[in-house]
Amino acid sequence: MLPFWLNLPYFWQIQAKIDHIETNLLTISSLSIAREHENERFKMFLQQVDGGQIDSKVLELNNTITPKIDCTQCGNCCKSLMITVSEEEANVLSSALNQTRENFDEQYLEKGSNGLMLINTIPCTFLSDNKCSVYENRFAGCREFPAMHLPNFKQRLFTSFMHYNRCPIIFNVIEQLKDALVFERD
Repeated sequence: MLPFWLNLPYFWQIQAKIDHIETNLLTISSLSIAREHENERFKMFLQQVDGGQIDSKVLELNNTITPKIDCTQCGNCCKSLMITVSEEEANVLSSALNQTRENFDEQYLEKGSNGLMLINTIPCTFLSDNKCSVYENRFAGCREFPAMHLPNFKQRLFTSFMHYNRCPIIFNVIEQLKDALVFERD
């Protein structure tokens, strides 16, 4: 059962008060392990809350937290995620790099039998000094990550919590969401 105040309209208009932003990846990883049980309970708790209200709060938290985190100090997403590439993205980037599409594919892509294309290295070959060397032509998945600005957060719980231990933005948004929803922590 949800606390009664979660159903009150003014509750969702409370501005996020962010006291601390955690950016240390070792701390985030350690807290992630320590909070596994709490996070499982939180995922179940979120299923009881209206998705539109959650999206509104997640967007507000994202808009408050993201500007306070310098992704180029981390780059963990580029160091640890598999990056999918569409045909159009491969065409655009191969052109921007002045390569034939054939050479681009051979140098940077792995192709599955189902047509799925992935960047062939982890960390991403285009990561240089924690910055994307092809930023203007980066892939859609890179542009959208960590996807806290997108609607339907409840439908992305699996992926959000999968990246909770590696992305300071996701970690801090989820931790602040717990507080905003007055979730009872372990």
